[in-house]
Amino acid sequence: MAYSAINLAQKFGLFQEQWTPKVIAEMNDYQFKIVRLEGDFLWHDHPATDEAFFVLEGALRIDFRDGAVTLGPGELFVVPKGVEHKPFAEREVKLMLIEPRGVKNTGEEASERTAPNDVWI
Repeated sequence: MAYSAINLAQKFGLFQEQWTPKVIAEMNDYQFKIVRLEGDFLWHDHPATDEAFFVLEGALRIDFRDGAVTLGPGELFVVPKGVEHKPFAEREVKLMLIEPRGVKNTGEEASERTAPNDVWI
């Protein structure tokens, strides 16, 4: 078996589109996805699962109906399942999402920003 590390910079160099998560690894039933974000997203929730945001570059604000949290490089935040939230990035952010296989980026909402699941790079 060949063993090799996943290089995040190399993976980010393979795409430029925003709001379209790319799967880079799996662990059990969880996927590690990288994504570029800029601008405002839509209000949504994930009724059946938590969602982890790990910022690699830039600053991400996650709005909630009763407040917000801002993350910088190297910071992680877990949105509890069922909590409505809306990510926002004034400038492009590179981040990693950690969530169960098959989770839609827009939760139960359908939108022009609903990304296809399981896009591997």
